[in-house]
Amino acid sequence: MKYQSLAVIFIIIILPISMILTSYVQNQVKTLELQTSYDTKLTNATYDALKAYQLNAINSSTSDLANSKLRDIEASVNTFFNSMATHFNMDGYNKEILQEYVPALVYTMYDGFYIYSPFTNTLEEADEGATYSNGDEIYGLKPYIFYSARYNTGIIDVVITYSLDNYITVQGTINGAPVNKSGYLLDNIGGTTTARTYRGVPIKSSEVLVEDVRYTNSDGTLGSINDCTYIKVNGVKYYNDNGTWFSILNGERYNQGSSFSETNSAALMYYNDSYEFTSWVRDNLGGLMSHDAVDTITGERIEETVDYNIFSTDRNKSIEDTDSNFNEHRRAIIKYSIQKNLSIAIANYNNYANAESPNFQMPELKEDEWDKIINNISIISFMQGLSIGGKIYNGYTIVTNTDNEEVVALDSIYIRTTDNQYHKATDTDIGTNIAGANLNVDFERKTVTNGQTTQYYYPHEELGCYSSIVGQTKVEVTDINDYMEEKYSSAQNRNLAIEYFTALGRERYGMYRTNNNPDVEVEKFR
Repeated sequence: MKYQSLAVIFIIIILPISMILTSYVQNQVKTLELQTSYDTKLTNATYDALKAYQLNAINSSTSDLANSKLRDIEASVNTFFNSMATHFNMDGYNKEILQEYVPALVYTMYDGFYIYSPFTNTLEEADEGATYSNGDEIYGLKPYIFYSARYNTGIIDVVITYSLDNYITVQGTINGAPVNKSGYLLDNIGGTTTARTYRGVPIKSSEVLVEDVRYTNSDGTLGSINDCTYIKVNGVKYYNDNGTWFSILNGERYNQGSSFSETNSAALMYYNDSYEFTSWVRDNLGGLMSHDAVDTITGERIEETVDYNIFSTDRNKSIEDTDSNFNEHRRAIIKYSIQKNLSIAIANYNNYANAESPNFQMPELKEDEWDKIINNISIISFMQGLSIGGKIYNGYTIVTNTDNEEVVALDSIYIRTTDNQYHKATDTDIGTNIAGANLNVDFERKTVTNGQTTQYYYPHEELGCYSSIVGQTKVEVTDINDYMEEKYSSAQNRNLAIEYFTALGRERYGMYRTNNNPDVEVEKFR
């Protein structure tokens, strides 16, 4: 056979194959481009939703209360879908259409979480003013779900609610006696009730706190005080205006009928209460094992394959260490609670979807993603079912919020220096010119308005250190507790450790707690 004939045969065979392969590769490239584009759009929309929640919470003095929190989350959900509609507008998708491809949004809070997903509305009685009818399938926030587990050993029958740090609530019975206690679990507390130490670092027994404040007076005018003395009790800041104490509710000033002490001993109270609560837990719940934890509703065992003492001091670990038995168990409870309820929400979504919709599935989150969720307030968004050429899109994203008043994490404390800057606590370039320490949100811009005039202000005048806050080029990635303990023990920067641990205790003690009696908490600072 001539070479020309062989060449023609080769072309006849290879050319179609080459064209098919080229088309396949092009389709795969297009699919990957769409996958990346949709991932970016989903991440951007989730970030917008978190930013909306953060801004509303920072500028609201009632953001930690249930009703206000629901309001902020609803606004955040609307922001998410509006952002999604904007990003996908060129692709022909609007908010109503996109909602059909979002099986769930999860808002993880301090001691529980909300799920925004479709559900069946039920009404026991007809109501002419009701927005929805009985049996309607609607989107909305489901009731708050706590990070809880039940422990029933016969002598002990309690439900323990965990949080994003080492704060727990114990409710139930022990030896038949009712119990309702809550507090922080901490080891390494020394000294006396009037002179505490933590990890060998002395805690300030009293402080005088000041910040700039703006507000609306009763006559509608805007008022301001620079370097105003204040204390923080159960999530509320009380300010001192020449002997008249007042609080601010959503920008408006409300004078208090009684006064407070200007010296703040919240840090000392925090370590004293933590010492007593940790001792009580070890005395009364010290025998609880991980396999004792069951689902509060179904009774299903939560940890099947492992068994260890939850509140043990074994393995030379402090109870607050990230790899302690307690934190391993806390992580398992939170992970189980979110996974189970989210799986149910996504499975139920398939019942509401039309016959042509794809079958939604719960994706498997990675361990580093669980680290984000379990240690910070977060939004988890899911999007599934959109065609991206060669396959069906199935994506999710997680965005965390580190600037909030609901969680005082170890990295939530910023250090102020005498050069009018603030830094992350492990900034290696801080030096010894320490001026104080405050919660990170205290450096965020706030807003006050009287309906006609709007003022923006910063409670603290310090500016963020660029290399520490923005670039984070000089921030050491390490365990902050160990870092501060080393600084103090080596006398490298003892004042840094003192200010940090004092501020951490003070801010945690001043947080809003649903199970606190406000009158009792306020009375401690009279």
